[in-house]
Amino acid sequence: MAVPVTVPERLARRVSSRHFVRLKLRVLGNNFRGQKWRIALFVLGLLLGLWFAAVGFFLLATPGLADEPRYALMVAAFGGGLLTLGWLLLPLVFFGVDETLDPARFALLPLSRRTLVTGLLAAALVSVPALATALTAAGLVVTAGLLGGWSAALVGALGVVAGLLVCLAGARALTSAFATMLRSRRVRDLAAVLLAVLAALLGPLQLLVLAAVRQTDWDRLDGVARVVGWTPFGAPWTVGVDVAEGRAGAAVAKLLIAVATLGVLLFWWSRSLESAMVGAASSGPARTPRGVAGGAVAQLFPRAVGWARRDRFGALVARECRYWWRDARRRANLITVAVVGVFVPVMVNLGGVSFTTEGGAELGGGDSSPALVSLSMIFVGALASLTLANQFGFDGSSYAANLVAGVPGRVELRARMTAFSIYVVPMLVVIAVALALFLGRPAWLGVMGGALAAAYGCGLAINGFVSVLGAYSLPESSNPFAMNSGAGFTKGLLTLVSMVGSAVVAVPFVVAAALLGDVWLWLALPIGLAYGVGAALLGAYLAGDTLDRRQPELLATVTPRR
Repeated sequence: MAVPVTVPERLARRVSSRHFVRLKLRVLGNNFRGQKWRIALFVLGLLLGLWFAAVGFFLLATPGLADEPRYALMVAAFGGGLLTLGWLLLPLVFFGVDETLDPARFALLPLSRRTLVTGLLAAALVSVPALATALTAAGLVVTAGLLGGWSAALVGALGVVAGLLVCLAGARALTSAFATMLRSRRVRDLAAVLLAVLAALLGPLQLLVLAAVRQTDWDRLDGVARVVGWTPFGAPWTVGVDVAEGRAGAAVAKLLIAVATLGVLLFWWSRSLESAMVGAASSGPARTPRGVAGGAVAQLFPRAVGWARRDRFGALVARECRYWWRDARRRANLITVAVVGVFVPVMVNLGGVSFTTEGGAELGGGDSSPALVSLSMIFVGALASLTLANQFGFDGSSYAANLVAGVPGRVELRARMTAFSIYVVPMLVVIAVALALFLGRPAWLGVMGGALAAAYGCGLAINGFVSVLGAYSLPESSNPFAMNSGAGFTKGLLTLVSMVGSAVVAVPFVVAAALLGDVWLWLALPIGLAYGVGAALLGAYLAGDTLDRRQPELLATVTPRR
């Protein structure tokens, strides 16, 4: 007996990718309606994307324009590999992924998994980053066409399309899977440890790569490019060059590698996407507190803030501490601080070491100095405070509770800074101590701590203003890396403003480290602590007054538009 098909199921069978594209365009139009600042930011982001695309296009087209077939494969493999790697890593660290069409909103519709994945992938193509990547990669098509004719250009175009789809699918699969992992508290700590270990290895790996580059010649580099060209990172981008050089069989094999990679990524994305739509499974039975000593109010305060007063300030600190520990979107930012905070100081302080010796490669910190260490610590401190640049965006519409309760702006910002610092300051201390031991310069620990404290405190002050004046809404999505369309550029712009401002205010510590010599080794830490704490308190005081005047506007800004 045939099972009757319902009307929603019949309509769902008619849904195709074009419906997702039209829906995204409709949502984008509604989001821009009456929001001139969003339109301006979108246009500015489009112009910047086109500028970067033009630069990338000419870089990738240079071998063909200069008629240098020797470097064509090298440029295609390394350039395409960097494009793919950028799509995988940059959404996790800086820009997030555009989820104008939140997958969770399709959970109750009778759409097949394939329809949903292909539709969302097609909608992802309608974005500034995808357009910029396609224009950049068109330089490879020009190179293939100039070196091998129209047939090489045609195959190169197919490779560019495959490579772009791999980039999109890889970015979505990675962020979606990472979001699912972060929602599970059992693997949260393990993920943080693994990422920290990976970050610790990035510095030595970077040193080894630099040493290899210095010791190699172009022939060896060409061999590396050929190996990269057979990996999923470089395979789709090098097919046009292969045809131009008469390796049609290799081009076909690489296209098959690209298609297989795309299929695996789409399958992975569909699995993690389904988990995100259904929701996180329970991680086990809830634990019952062993006792109720101190009353019900005391149970609301985590152990880390047991010292806090039982008043409005203490309640806000306790609430923010719980949010930073439990909210996947906030935890993702904390992990980013830990990863980049370890990698950057190692890269800056050991990147200039000479490796070419008769005994082989040699690692050490001989080229580092107190001024250089201070500069790297300023970057880490500014980066650590950067997470608060859109701290009200994490709250969304729930910020209305603070507005109704009449929380003073100064109390609000001081509480948020305190709760955030409970997690971040220990990480900064560990980074400073680890770098001092790694460099073999424990006497520089005071210089590192002073520069960190100054930059972090100045960053808190500046981001207090940025979070009040430049807040933007975040999508109601289970993916902590999801961004509304256009918000990725806003996040990048706020990142630049905050980083530059924090670094400029903390630059005197670099100058002092370069001019004062050994005296600064003893003065850096107390002066840095006083400088940073004073800047943070002053920033909370001044930005708090601005917050008091802009609370209704801030609530309207951070409330997601449906």
